[in-house]
Amino acid sequence: MRTGRTDGRKRRWRQHKIDRREELVDGTLAAIRTRGSNAGMDEIAAEIGVSKTVLYRYFSDKNDLVHATMQRFIETTLMPRVYDAISLDADEYQLVRSALSAYVGTVDEDPEVYRFIMGNGSADQSSLAEFEKLFAEVVSVVITDRAGEKGIETEGALLWSYVLVGGIQLATHWWTTNKSMSREEVIDYLTMMAWSAIEGMARANGSREVFNAQSHVLPTLDTDSGN
Repeated sequence: MRTGRTDGRKRRWRQHKIDRREELVDGTLAAIRTRGSNAGMDEIAAEIGVSKTVLYRYFSDKNDLVHATMQRFIETTLMPRVYDAISLDADEYQLVRSALSAYVGTVDEDPEVYRFIMGNGSADQSSLAEFEKLFAEVVSVVITDRAGEKGIETEGALLWSYVLVGGIQLATHWWTTNKSMSREEVIDYLTMMAWSAIEGMARANGSREVFNAQSHVLPTLDTDSGN
């Protein structure tokens, strides 16, 4: 009986710690949106309404807090919006544009949180890699399903997905620190790149052999006619 009561208390304590960590992560997200991405542990604790000692009771250091915050942002904010966009009943072009709009839009609408979890060299590489893997796998499933319906080979689908996701992530990260383009321009250019790649893969039927046998010459535009 004593062992059973002890085990029960341990389970309840573990669950309490999990629940409390989640509350503190939610508080951190709110604090960063208020105080900015450069907020330190003192400012975050003050905004949440706890002491810094409480934060360190549940997080070993700031990197641990960043890790938990990144995971929460990805799981509850970024990926749900991407999932919704990529699950639309729409044609392939609209799926590409909607997914890019969701990703760029989420980052643009929550810039302080994005900078907090990605900036100053403190990005949690394991969580970032897991996110990119998840995102690429989702894109790969969509490409495989859509291409398969059209009889296009999909052996390279996962590789293509990693190229697309990696390029989009890196380009969007660059844009957050260099706002030389508007949000709409970024979405337009990313869509141009991603759609051109997907269209080219479809034109080659997803086949390396067909692609290698094709002529690879840039088109010459007729500037007089505007085409």
